[in-house]
Amino acid sequence: MQFIQRISGASETNTAANEYSSVNSPEWTSAYSKAKTAVAKLSLQDKVSLATGVGFFSDSALGVRGVDLSSAFPAGINAAATFNRSLINQRGVAMGQEFRGKGVHVQLGPYMNMMRAPESGRAWEGFGGDPYLSGEGAYETIIGIQSQGVQAVAKHFINNEQEHYRTTSSSNVDDSIQANVAAVMCSYNQINGSYACENNSTLNGLLKTELAFQGYVMSDWYATHSTSPAANNGLDMTMPGDILPGVGSYFGDTLVLAVDVGDVEQSRIDDMATRILAGWYLLGQDSGYPAVNFNSKDTSSSENQHVNVQGDHASLIRTIGAASTVLLKNTGGVLPLNKPRTVAVIGDGARSNPNGPNSCTDRSCDSGVLAMGWGSGTANFPYLIAPVDAITNRSAVDGTNVTSSLSDSDLTAAAKAAAGKDVAFVFITADSGEDGYIVEFNSGDRNDLFAWHSGDKLVEAVAAVNNNTIVVVNAVGPIITDAWIEHPNVTGLVWSGNALVDVLYGAYNPSGRLPFTIAKAAGDYPAAVDTTFGLGTLQIAYSEGLFIDYRHFDSANVAPRFEFGFGLSYTTFAYSNLKISGSITSGPTSPPNGFGTSLDSSLHEKVVTVTFSIQNTGRVAGHESPQLYLSLPASANSPPQLLKGFDSVFVPVGGTTSVSMQLSRYDFSIWDVVSQRWSIPAGTIGLSVGASSRDIRLKGSVSA
Repeated sequence: MQFIQRISGASETNTAANEYSSVNSPEWTSAYSKAKTAVAKLSLQDKVSLATGVGFFSDSALGVRGVDLSSAFPAGINAAATFNRSLINQRGVAMGQEFRGKGVHVQLGPYMNMMRAPESGRAWEGFGGDPYLSGEGAYETIIGIQSQGVQAVAKHFINNEQEHYRTTSSSNVDDSIQANVAAVMCSYNQINGSYACENNSTLNGLLKTELAFQGYVMSDWYATHSTSPAANNGLDMTMPGDILPGVGSYFGDTLVLAVDVGDVEQSRIDDMATRILAGWYLLGQDSGYPAVNFNSKDTSSSENQHVNVQGDHASLIRTIGAASTVLLKNTGGVLPLNKPRTVAVIGDGARSNPNGPNSCTDRSCDSGVLAMGWGSGTANFPYLIAPVDAITNRSAVDGTNVTSSLSDSDLTAAAKAAAGKDVAFVFITADSGEDGYIVEFNSGDRNDLFAWHSGDKLVEAVAAVNNNTIVVVNAVGPIITDAWIEHPNVTGLVWSGNALVDVLYGAYNPSGRLPFTIAKAAGDYPAAVDTTFGLGTLQIAYSEGLFIDYRHFDSANVAPRFEFGFGLSYTTFAYSNLKISGSITSGPTSPPNGFGTSLDSSLHEKVVTVTFSIQNTGRVAGHESPQLYLSLPASANSPPQLLKGFDSVFVPVGGTTSVSMQLSRYDFSIWDVVSQRWSIPAGTIGLSVGASSRDIRLKGSVSA
């Protein structure tokens, strides 16, 4: 399968550059041939039945939801923090293996919506605040899932970036396009006043015409609002079928009637059925696919075969956990630990949930170690190791004495446990999730960007009595750290996923990078969740356009606390020898008014190659995550820097590694809303290579 992403001018993935279109591919051609043959034998009722879904709970983007003997994979935001395509792909492969093993044909993921507003409830399921990083993360995930014969579903199409009023809001945008994969899920919200699941402009116009999407569009659960308008405007499958259980359906018999009275053409029904079956044939699900394990969500059901699909995925999960851990502060090299005599572990976030890791429905509580948010995007933990246990076990090897206070509210006990210790770890959290659950007065989206449970006060109480306080943050996104980050006794800050002790004790040299910007104040971000209460449809203005996350901070000259792409290592790296070859204007001549649609082959041709060297100048082997940014001419009215390339490169001590990144015309192009074409702005285009969006090591340019 091919995957293309355009978000108001975002680049497509490097990986997919030579497969810019699924049109006329041998795989799709064969799948459509089989599908059309099958559809020709079906009755109208049969075809409509294919388009009318049944049931719940085959989520999620983190693993098979709510079943036993499966894995809970790291969240999308963790995968993005690795800046490592290989690990992201392996995560997709492993998830695909588990869905296939349970007999599930479709995985509802990846989540592709942007972290437009940092407090957005489900942003942790996705890949952060940059469209290029998100596109790469989604592409590698999709390729991985579908390599196992499981259909992936890109969701949510489109502009579904907050949980408040997600079913009664309109995302009002200029041009914004996301997705092309085996299946696409349309979202709850309206787009410029028209529901996403019956929006002719985005479904038939952008997705199926401009991007020539060959698969099918399914609705989010209960996101269908009509029969004929939805069917005619591009919706192929409604989920879960009934409007309300036992009440009826917009499709089903209602759609049959719409055909009978002429509101929907028979040819449209054929197209719906063909698209759905084509996805099935495309992934080879018509032959040798494991039987569906019905009622696998019910551990006591006699139909549940309790198929164990975990394989050796625990090691991959631990590796991604370590690779996604971001080291943000390390004063005096306090990390990695070197056999300290005494250690204090402070905070509720360091312990296990006393009722078990899966005791809260769809993880709708913040008790103990936080490893995922809540909602339909979750999976059951087969195991979840509490940091206090992991640290205690590791400390036993070194003869270190561990003291703990596992309460967020008992500041006196926290200070007592931390006083006089060689190291004091303070664990703080911030949680969020899907609308429909209220967790500690947070309804999906976070109420603010501060640590939960008065985490700032907990840090301050410990830092007041311990001069080597290391803060460990388990959060769904950025939190404001300015209450304590510059305290002289706060010597370390770790933004952590799983496998924390591997990083703390130096078994893994931290290589994670922030997939979002951490601001000094909430008001520094360009957008926030709109919680305005009122009757009717909430109008959400996407007035920031392209200027989200670091793009806004750069253009508005706002200093972040920690910038996008930032992360420390236990070693140091030197960049050198930048070389730029090729020409934007070489090869086919562009049409007078630009390149037309995203499917133009000349637009996606690789025309510029960037190479440079990275040397490990420190004492520890490790991975570096170089990032490539473009700066378009002022006439483009684009952000000062646009991420267009990244890598995760292992460099041994004293070694030097050459890195190469290729750029297409698409990477240099902007989308002209007026002419509805891609064009390359004339002038000098800056090219920067660095360790983060604000740590630029090498600069060059190309001319257009």
